Amino acid sequence: MSSARYEVHGSTAVIVLDNPPVNGLGYDLRCGIVAGIDKAAADPAITAVVLIGNDRAFSGGADIREFGSPKAYALPNLPTVIQIVENCPKPVVAAISGVCMGGGFELTLGAHFRVAKPDAKIALPEVKLGLIPGAGGTQRGPRILGVEGALNLMVKGDPVPASAFKGTPLIDEFVEGNLLAAALEFAGKVVAEKRPIRRVSQMKVDYPNHEAYLQFARNMIKGVAGPFPAPAKCCDAIAASLTMSFAEGMQVEREIFIGLMGTPESRALRHLFAAERAASKIADIPDDTPTRNIARVGVIGAGTMGGGISMNFLNAGVPVTILEMKQDALDKGVGIIRKNYENSLKKGKLTQEKLDQRMGLLKSTLSYDDLKDCDLIIEAVFEEIGVKEQVFRKLDEIAKPGAILASNTSTLDVNKIANFTKRPQDVVGMHFFSPANVMKLLEVVRGAATAKDVMATVMAIAKKIRKTAVVSGVCDGFIGNRMIEHYGRVAGFLLEEGATPAQVDKALEKWGMAMGPFRMGDLAGNDIGWAIRKRRYVEKPNIRYAKFADTLCEQGRYGQKTGKGWYLYQPGNRKAIPDPEVDQMLADYRKELGITPRKISNEEIVERCIYALINEGARIVEEGIAARASDIDMVYLTGYGFPMFRGGPMLYADQVGLYNVARRMREFAASSGDSFWEPAPLIQKLVAEGKSLT
Repeated sequence: MSSARYEVHGSTAVIVLDNPPVNGLGYDLRCGIVAGIDKAAADPAITAVVLIGNDRAFSGGADIREFGSPKAYALPNLPTVIQIVENCPKPVVAAISGVCMGGGFELTLGAHFRVAKPDAKIALPEVKLGLIPGAGGTQRGPRILGVEGALNLMVKGDPVPASAFKGTPLIDEFVEGNLLAAALEFAGKVVAEKRPIRRVSQMKVDYPNHEAYLQFARNMIKGVAGPFPAPAKCCDAIAASLTMSFAEGMQVEREIFIGLMGTPESRALRHLFAAERAASKIADIPDDTPTRNIARVGVIGAGTMGGGISMNFLNAGVPVTILEMKQDALDKGVGIIRKNYENSLKKGKLTQEKLDQRMGLLKSTLSYDDLKDCDLIIEAVFEEIGVKEQVFRKLDEIAKPGAILASNTSTLDVNKIANFTKRPQDVVGMHFFSPANVMKLLEVVRGAATAKDVMATVMAIAKKIRKTAVVSGVCDGFIGNRMIEHYGRVAGFLLEEGATPAQVDKALEKWGMAMGPFRMGDLAGNDIGWAIRKRRYVEKPNIRYAKFADTLCEQGRYGQKTGKGWYLYQPGNRKAIPDPEVDQMLADYRKELGITPRKISNEEIVERCIYALINEGARIVEEGIAARASDIDMVYLTGYGFPMFRGGPMLYADQVGLYNVARRMREFAASSGDSFWEPAPLIQKLVAEGKSLT
């Protein structure tokens, strides 16, 4: 069935792109466009053609629902469609509104003329998937936008308003009113004035001394692109538009595109793209589930977390009431929120008007009674079950019926917390990550009794405050912290065996992690991990830990907040300085245990730490705590500094090969005697079936 409607308005044919939500250029739509062009070309009564989408989108590019399916590559593919549009013997006008991105923008370059709403969003975002434009964007782009204009659009990948192209040959006319009416009028004008058909592929690119400019561009790109090859490859493709015929340049573009498709970096970014969309779907909760109205949010606790959480809602225009027990704590918390906004003002990221508006939405209080009108109340109090109990029993008394009661707990049992109330159906975990106003990740913890409309509401509000929400079932530590515990545990054994904190951190950071486990411990506060371990010794005595971390904490070395932890810190400076005292303490500790230190390779450090994440992640998927392996990758990419170009621990396992990962785990099990290293049953099953995690 065609996703394009063919209409006739006087002597002009109109091809309406109609493939919700964003007119993705799937197989049916591509066929519909070609059929429309052929029909218009064959009809002597038709003098011109208009291509148009809707207010929301001309086209968002490729149809992601077809990714990986035969339809994605079936003829007519997009380059063929664009060529057919461009070869039409009658003038074709692209009428642009809403999003016009990737293949959608490339399609407009196949038209002979373009009219646009000034606020239409134009982009070539392929670099964000580790690719270059693959339907002529690298060849037609420089011909109509110039080399610099096209390269900027491709390398940045960000949407640009159509108005930014005023004065360039790209947009022939800007439209403020009815787009279709204006496009029809423009098409009539083209015909009446007998304007020559302008095919972008036939234009010449003129850029004197282009070699020098492209070399300069390559050097600049190298500095910001990091491990991703696609931005630099944009230069190579554009170079072809300057030195080759259009057909030859298209061949170069195709070869580069196919080459990039096979890179692990592109696979990682495409996986991230799909994973982010999958994470928002909950199998038993339909997309059209009614949500509760969230007009005001309450936040309990004005500390670092409570303040950061509040800012998310203030930024989104949602009024917040923040509660503290003491006036000085309340004043301090509100003061920090204001200071954060003032810092943004100084950096030019915020206007005074916006600052005033956001602070105007914030109400502070010392009384629970002021939370009575809140639709969502989030507690961000001390991570201790007795404290949580007091809060939730009080909320049960004062919160209005239907209010959602959320806990920001990072490890505690959400079911237990829910049962402190007489409305467990309204209770949910909303685990923000620090700093809460910056970090993208939000773990949404679904309790046994949490109502479906509560889940739907929280997922919607997460989108509103620009968080990546990932659903977790109830278990100790949920997804992220449950896995990171084993990552840290394994890092501790590496110290026992002969590594130093700096060696472990550097090995993992060189591999791509934003921060090694010991620098991360110092930042978070080593006393937090110590408190968790003390609980574990009682609750899970079978899990073995390296006890040196406890020794460190017994000396009051909690990290940055005490000026020393695994490293030394100078006042006012967060730079981690290796401490000979820790090295000596380690040497004494090994001697006490009768351990002869050995030389440990960086490769072994990375394998043991990352494979620990993979093994525990597989158990989490198997238990149904996470709905899918890609959800775990989302958690680690958006909350734990896992390198983007590796796509998350579960995709990384697939790229190494699950067979190889399982084999290495068994070697670790044999050498350590730690039962943790027995490959998770899910990994064993997938290896036996020759399948992957993702």
